[in-house]
Amino acid sequence: MTTIRAAVCHSFGAPLSVEEVELRAPIAGEVEVTLEACAICFSDISYLDGGWGGNLPAVYGHEASGRITALGDGVTGYAVGDAVLVTLIRSCAACAPCASGVPTQCATPYDKMAGPLTTATGGALEHGLACGAFAERAVVDQSQIARIPDDMAMDAACLLSCGVITGVGAAVNTANVRPGQTVVVIGAGGVGLNAIQGAAIAGAARIIAVDMVPEKLDVAREFGATDGVLATDEAPWARVAEITNGRMADAVLVTVGAIPAFEAAPRYLAASGNMYIVGLPHSGDMARYEPVILGALGQGMKGSKMGDVVLRRDIPWMVDLYQQGRLKLDELVSGRWSLDQINEAIADTRSGAARRNVIVFK
Repeated sequence: MTTIRAAVCHSFGAPLSVEEVELRAPIAGEVEVTLEACAICFSDISYLDGGWGGNLPAVYGHEASGRITALGDGVTGYAVGDAVLVTLIRSCAACAPCASGVPTQCATPYDKMAGPLTTATGGALEHGLACGAFAERAVVDQSQIARIPDDMAMDAACLLSCGVITGVGAAVNTANVRPGQTVVVIGAGGVGLNAIQGAAIAGAARIIAVDMVPEKLDVAREFGATDGVLATDEAPWARVAEITNGRMADAVLVTVGAIPAFEAAPRYLAASGNMYIVGLPHSGDMARYEPVILGALGQGMKGSKMGDVVLRRDIPWMVDLYQQGRLKLDELVSGRWSLDQINEAIADTRSGAARRNVIVFK
């Protein structure tokens, strides 16, 4: 066992406690990564607030990068010292979803209370999101890592673990955006900006950002949006009708977890268009729709988990886009914080002003 420092959640909705915990060595099929950066995602905040249940105490954090410092038996293709990202996508490679090329829906259960973490006194400690990356080190399954360039900035690289792949993947993989289409992205935060980037990379003719904050619409244009619409307008979908000459949107990507955004989304759709659930509300939250309209207009609704990404296929592609200057990563980092400042970083993230706050360990 190795003693490390981690930010521990002891009570939902309460500040995290930075304290010493125990991390066991990697067993068969696992790797240990000494972390250099971990971004704060709204999924972490939903767990911290108890919005999706779970056991306590727990260590969350799942959008991380660092270097491999130990390998379990049977791990191939990696070596100690490799620069990698760490993600929550844990894939067995054998179940039906994995065998069908959808590792984000892996059906093999994982007991997060029997993971590599324990408290300083040996008590149970949830391995949050199968990562536990609000910590100096993480032990994860080898399927949860992907190699990154040795000289890539870790604070930028860690964003590929969740926010970037979720947004870009939602546009490219899930919505299958095609050249010439019109895309509406509701929410211009960290995931929304990446959905905008994904739609631009896919060749969308119009990319319309919808947000409640005018300044965020300005930022959205920097990331590829062609137009911005204030969600606080009385009928923002009417503005989209003006922009598109009545055509409306082929795809609407909802990248926030706010129920009003989900209920408004179909209003932006063209006939035969589809809305995509990218941001996730808390369990139990309900939205209302008028199904006759969706049915009559041939419209659809689909979820997108982690952008339906396949790490070994999509990470090299996105890294290449970044190196070409076609995918913005550095510009997504709003602030850099130490582990001891994690509660301040979370509070800043809650404010909605941050694109991505990153905990930096070195």
